[in-house]
Amino acid sequence: MKIAVVGTGYVGLVTGTCFAETGNQVTCVDIDVRKVERLQKGDIPIYEPGLDVLFDRNVAEGRLQFTTNLAEGIQDAEVIFLALPTPPGEDGSADLKYILKVADDLGHILDHYAVIIDKSTVPVGTAEKVHAAIVKNIKVDFDVVSNPEFLREGVAVEDFMKPDRVVVGTTSEKAKKVMEKLYAPLVRQGNPVIFMDERSAEMTKYAANSFLAMKITFMNEIANLCEKVGANVDDIRRGIGTDSRIGKRFLFAGIGYGGSCFPKDVQALAKTSEDYDYDFRILKSVMDVNYDQKKKLLPMVNNYFGGDLKGKTIAVWGLAFKPYTDDIREAPALENIEALLEAGATITAYDPEAMNNVKEILGDKITFCHTPYAALDDADALMIFTEWPQFRTPEFDKMAKLLKNKVVFDGRNLYELEQMREMGYTYYSIGREKVVPA
Repeated sequence: MKIAVVGTGYVGLVTGTCFAETGNQVTCVDIDVRKVERLQKGDIPIYEPGLDVLFDRNVAEGRLQFTTNLAEGIQDAEVIFLALPTPPGEDGSADLKYILKVADDLGHILDHYAVIIDKSTVPVGTAEKVHAAIVKNIKVDFDVVSNPEFLREGVAVEDFMKPDRVVVGTTSEKAKKVMEKLYAPLVRQGNPVIFMDERSAEMTKYAANSFLAMKITFMNEIANLCEKVGANVDDIRRGIGTDSRIGKRFLFAGIGYGGSCFPKDVQALAKTSEDYDYDFRILKSVMDVNYDQKKKLLPMVNNYFGGDLKGKTIAVWGLAFKPYTDDIREAPALENIEALLEAGATITAYDPEAMNNVKEILGDKITFCHTPYAALDDADALMIFTEWPQFRTPEFDKMAKLLKNKVVFDGRNLYELEQMREMGYTYYSIGREKVVPA
């Protein structure tokens, strides 16, 4: 099939590359000239494990191309994906201006039947708005389909190539056949393609992400209560996670969720509820708890240093909102760093992938280090914000020699309490007892 993908952000680039890998002819379109030039030179602007291999192969074999010209990109395309940004507005609603602008443009230039697919996360009713924007000027038949993505950053290629399910919102039999053909290579093992109406498909994406955000937030509330009653949240996680009704995933306590999806999608679903005069009380609580949870470690740090952080150097491990990505959107590390700087602390930081992105925001306000141990050199304490695997089994003896104080504030519960106790560390984590050397 010939496919056009409008937008070369995270979703668009993964979508285009993976569909090229299944033998389709894919053209990705973006108005950002510099980004398109980078892509044409083989320079991928995001970090996503495994994407580079598929990207290089499909560019070399001529199945994946890039252009800034929309008319050129959609020429003869059977399927046109809209993978454009939907940033939250001040009121929390998703901003559809980019999608509707492209929809309007398509109405003027599309000269053959195509299935136009909303791949971006969009509010209920967006497919109808896109259809209305296109139909004003178009002279050919077309269909608009909702096909939300469920990609997890860090494993997006695997998620795309081996999806748990594919959700498709359409009431058109013609579009349904196109979508079945498009996804057939990806669901050969029997995972379902679930067809529904467009509004239900749009709601499905928000419902899924909001439920997962709620699950994380519930465990963070349990963790906060554990600290007061003297229980261990890790034991509770194992105790409830083995219940098949609950499941093991998204039960790890920590310093809240971040990223490009959960915060935005929870906020957008809450706004949709408000627009329809429904008080979605759980979502409000999820947002409130997560806001506070992100800075959960700061009172611990302040208390340890007697309320005075001036002149203190805090080492930071992890800047991305989660491991295996360079995405720093809504990352807890950023809010904590800003608060520490405001309190007069100096920051030395390390992250395997996200430092360049943070540097664009913070510049020289903090020191970026080439190794995790370089960040520890002469620091007064270590704070951990991202659970990168290399942080799980560090050289604790080497850490002790570099740090002024053997104290760790761990927002991701990477270490066992007994382990830290035996090595003489002062160790703060989430939902577990504080470890203090005897």
